Amino acid sequence: MAFIVSSSVYYILQNSKLTTCYNLRMSKFKFFLFIFCIFLIAPQSAHAQESPPSAEPESGGVVCEPSAYLSQPDDCLALGPSAYLTDLARLGMTLPPRPLPASKPDPSLSLLPYKYFHLDKDYVPIYNAPGEKGPGGQQFPPGFVYISYIDRVEQGGVYYFMQNGGWIPGKGARVGEIPHFQGLEFSATPRNSFGWTFEQIPVMNAPGYNAGKTGKETLLFETVTIYNTQIADNEEWYMIGPDQWLEGRKVARVITNATPPQGVTTNRWIDVDLAEQTLAVYENNQLIFATVIASGSEPFWTRPGLFQIFQKKETETMRNNDPADFYYLDNVPWTMYFDGARALHGAYWRTRFGYPQSHGCVNLSVGDSHWLFNWAVEGEWVYIHDRTGQTPTDPAFYTGGAY
Repeated sequence: MAFIVSSSVYYILQNSKLTTCYNLRMSKFKFFLFIFCIFLIAPQSAHAQESPPSAEPESGGVVCEPSAYLSQPDDCLALGPSAYLTDLARLGMTLPPRPLPASKPDPSLSLLPYKYFHLDKDYVPIYNAPGEKGPGGQQFPPGFVYISYIDRVEQGGVYYFMQNGGWIPGKGARVGEIPHFQGLEFSATPRNSFGWTFEQIPVMNAPGYNAGKTGKETLLFETVTIYNTQIADNEEWYMIGPDQWLEGRKVARVITNATPPQGVTTNRWIDVDLAEQTLAVYENNQLIFATVIASGSEPFWTRPGLFQIFQKKETETMRNNDPADFYYLDNVPWTMYFDGARALHGAYWRTRFGYPQSHGCVNLSVGDSHWLFNWAVEGEWVYIHDRTGQTPTDPAFYTGGAY
């Protein structure tokens, strides 16, 4: 004990912090109190005399708790699950997925006050009264013909009374429920592109036709967010989730661009993407609406360029009297002309959108055309483009009628 005390006393004499303890009178009680002070304070002082530890190697670092770290944190290592989540976050993906800042428009926009009948591709006579037979005073030649009717009777056969007057025999089929597909209204411009599948598509676990299938399929007109694109098997593939890829040519994609096209003099415009078969509406540099369309197919292309809506009509009768390409379309709703006979309008006869199939007009669902008609005014800008360059721009290609 004498050695311990003398060694400790020497240590204390070198440390001013222990002066008080050293100066205690060495009564038996104070002696033990003195030793107790030494044991309390000496380890701290001894530790202070040690050299500072070297930096801890990365292999022994603290791994960050699972989260996305877009910049390297100072106090942990973003490895393992954190690295995976960070890679997803850089693509704009979260787990669970963040929904688009969008909602469905009012479903009542899809309602129409008309009933339609699709005529067979044959000569269909027009009579003054139901029950008549023979050639009739007038007739519809074979073609693409839809009439709107207000009455149907059975009198020696089925006859329809057309809204424009006259009766026709029931040579054709009534249009049942008009498709109620609608696009999306947006409260903000989304970070990622998005789109609609216009077929049921198998979801693959990697890009390419030879990749494994996940066992999932998209639904018709399902909305998907697109986080990444890759080329595989000479086709573009879209990443819609972790290890989930779709064949891009079966998706109508909206590539957002809130910068007004050159020539637009207001902060409102309609963007028609012929390559993707989509339409987007921008106001105040923000996406506010988007949907799927059907544009003109060869040789009735929709012309690329910058146009303005010059006439709006709630309903329109569209007709082409060329016997080689006769069509007659009654009460076409929500029509907005922008390039001669080419217009944005509802197409009650379409059940599918997402690929070119019109005579040059931009066809929309009834609900989407109604939304656009309510938003647009005459003079509104319409920007039509095709990044693939496959749509001709020569004005000589753009003559004649359109629907």
